[in-house]
Amino acid sequence: MKFQLILAAPLLALAMNALAEPPKAGFMDHSNQNLIDEAAAIAVMNENIPERVWKIHPASRYIFTSQVEGGITPSGTCVVAARVILMPLTGAAKAVLFRPQKTATAFDAVPGANLDRCRDLARAKLKEATVAVVSAIVKS
Repeated sequence: MKFQLILAAPLLALAMNALAEPPKAGFMDHSNQNLIDEAAAIAVMNENIPERVWKIHPASRYIFTSQVEGGITPSGTCVVAARVILMPLTGAAKAVLFRPQKTATAFDAVPGANLDRCRDLARAKLKEATVAVVSAIVKS
C-alpha cells in the first residue's frame, strides 16, 4: 500500500499541474517595433482568438503569426498594413512550416497622424486581421 502511494503521488501532482495550467497558445510576431511591440501584438491576437479556434487548430500543431508594417511617410501620412497567418508546425521539431492555412491582411492610411495615432491604427488593423482569420475558421 505504501509503495503504491509513493508511485501515485508524482502522477497526481502532474495531473494537478495539467489541470491548473491552460493550454499554451501559439503566437509569433514579426512586426515593426516602432508601431507595435511583440507583447502588444500577441495580446491583441490572444484577446480576439476564441477557445473554439484552438479546439479546431490546437496550439500543439498550429501557430498564429502576425506582421504589422508601415509608419509615417515624409508627407505625414500614417500607413499601416497588418497581416495574420495561421500556419502548421512540423510534427517532431515543432518548427513553423510556411504553408499558410488561413491569411488576412488589413491596411489603412491616415493623413496628418502623429506616432501615437499611428500606433493605435496598427493595433486596430491587427485586430481586424485577426478577427478576419478567426471568422474564416469559426462563426463569431
